[in-house]
Amino acid sequence: MRVLVTGGAGFIGSNLCRRLTAGDLAGIDEVVVLDDLSTGFVDNLDGVDVEIVEGSFLDPDALERAGRDVGAIVHLGARPSVPRSIADPVASHLANASGTVAVLELARQQDAHVIVASSSSVYGATETLPKTEDLPTRPMSPYAASKLATESYTNAYAHSYGMDTLAFRFFNVFGPYQAAGHAYAAVVPAFVDAALAGRPLTIHGDGTQSRDFTYVDTITEVIADAIARRVGSLDPVNLAFGSRTDLLGLIGELEGVLGHPVELEHEPSRVGDVPHSQADGTALRALFPDVQPVELTEGLTATVEWMRSTTASA
Repeated sequence: MRVLVTGGAGFIGSNLCRRLTAGDLAGIDEVVVLDDLSTGFVDNLDGVDVEIVEGSFLDPDALERAGRDVGAIVHLGARPSVPRSIADPVASHLANASGTVAVLELARQQDAHVIVASSSSVYGATETLPKTEDLPTRPMSPYAASKLATESYTNAYAHSYGMDTLAFRFFNVFGPYQAAGHAYAAVVPAFVDAALAGRPLTIHGDGTQSRDFTYVDTITEVIADAIARRVGSLDPVNLAFGSRTDLLGLIGELEGVLGHPVELEHEPSRVGDVPHSQADGTALRALFPDVQPVELTEGLTATVEWMRSTTASA
């Protein structure tokens, strides 16, 4: 089977490509990546046996070229970041909503199994913890609204056309190949990058805001299993296991991994950021009973080691 990964040169995508080409997954013969390299890097795929098509899934020709004869599509390509969407909501809509429809149309034409990346941000202002998939969705940013559109279109295509689809709600994924050093960097790479460089760690707010941090290898293991068994669901599924760590606790874990304290710098809270996030993993465990999540300390250790190696080789 030929598998298409959109956004495959990005953080989660490149890790997934490594997992899919590891050689132990029956039925996967080829992996093709479609990426416009707006946030991904070809270097992320060094040594990985994939075909790379440089282009956007919003470009019909590039999408058709990459999607020829595919049996499964993992749609990770998106315009990420809550602050980025607030700065340019139309671009987020086009990439995350319209782009998903284009990918779903390809999947419908190819009769392909399709997995899409949604986000825990769709819960937004809903205060209940942990977040179960049947809670109301109350997006607080254009990014969150666009990700709600992503999963809504996916489920609508499943109902309308009988397609095998699966929409995962990701919760604060972190790990190697996640970019740091830019205005929209996620919190874990931003913290690790600053700590390794001896700079203060910037906290937006008081640091009590909490997240369900999920190591990227856990994500890729679940997705690989979903492809291998053609797992589908007519409802979105949280892809996290119910842990919850506040930012001050995350910093404490990081200090333990580094072996020394770090300096902190507080700034005002950001518009669109939710105060707390935690998944209910019941539906995920029912679909993927054999997957065990990587613990936070183990994932942080691997992330620090990778970022140290990239700094040393730069």
